[in-house]
Amino acid sequence: MGAPEAHRSGAGGAIPPVLRLVGLTKTFGSFAAVDQVDLDIRQGEFFTIVGPSGSGKTTLLRMLAGLERPSAGDILLRGERVNDVAANRRPTAMVFQSLALFQHKTVGQNIEFALKMRRVDPAARRERAYQLMDMLRLSRDYYGRSVARISGGERQRVALARALASDPEILFFDEPLSAIDYRLRKQLEVELKDLHRETRKTFVYITHSLEEAMVMSDRIGIMRQGRLIQIGTPDEIYTRPLNKFVSEFMGEVNIIEVEARADGWLAAKGLERPLKGPVMPNGLVHGHLVVRPESVRFIDNGAGGGADNVVAGTLYNEYALGSRVQYHVKAGGRMFVVEKLRELRPEATLGAAVTIGWDARDSILVPD
Repeated sequence: MGAPEAHRSGAGGAIPPVLRLVGLTKTFGSFAAVDQVDLDIRQGEFFTIVGPSGSGKTTLLRMLAGLERPSAGDILLRGERVNDVAANRRPTAMVFQSLALFQHKTVGQNIEFALKMRRVDPAARRERAYQLMDMLRLSRDYYGRSVARISGGERQRVALARALASDPEILFFDEPLSAIDYRLRKQLEVELKDLHRETRKTFVYITHSLEEAMVMSDRIGIMRQGRLIQIGTPDEIYTRPLNKFVSEFMGEVNIIEVEARADGWLAAKGLERPLKGPVMPNGLVHGHLVVRPESVRFIDNGAGGGADNVVAGTLYNEYALGSRVQYHVKAGGRMFVVEKLRELRPEATLGAAVTIGWDARDSILVPD
């Protein structure tokens, strides 16, 4: 699946993409790790590719960076085919998951490495390193310090500075935040988004975390079995998933298997009452109703409280999430997830009978 036609070159005078993939494929024997991928990435965009392990996202990124050669298809950089151009001859840089810093070198030597290879004057190299250290909130006192003696977050910043040192057009990121703790990861997500805004460069980022992608990205591509199965803004991915796989990949959502009934309602697997939801598309009799946790509410009187759909169950557990609380409600042999602001928490205690409900307009009907 490619980018919308309105963003392709020649479509109503639209600006050509900085990076275009046409039928990009990578095979290993009979296995297609990347399978006929079409994609346009815009100048200055933060584009994130999300997928589970084995979906092909790392192989795709390595081809874009020049570290793997495509088996078929083309990579076009500003309209020029770069399939056979070596990584060090492309105006791009990559931040690896392992960071790949030189452990025997100082912070400054790591940042300046690409500039030294290009025979840039030492004074100019140092000045560029200082500029990047200021931008990335690294004290200039770290310039002569060994990278083996700095923290994980500081190492991340050094890797970013090194990638930016040669002023690349495009930065590629191979899950750079996956191996650090939650608090630092959330901090660096914000800093990466700020860095993107400040530099105005094109970022292509891969991760297995849709939450991470939602925070930082302009657009997201969901990858499965070597193919991009949905591309859209974070809001489009979250509110209009194309199928059950994307819905499940969004995290903890309520997914109910349903079948069409003659009266227009939906028969729900495991629930006694039929449900009201979007109309089944012509020819589709089976699907999945997706209801986000924040769209489900507790109903005090059990009589519906104005909700289109009502389910009786038991309050099984609750989990504090800072300003929000997540509740698990056991009903019809399944567990519903409900999420509310802390001040809207129900009075019911664990094990108590509760009634939950949601409106048809707050649900999405997706195929398998």
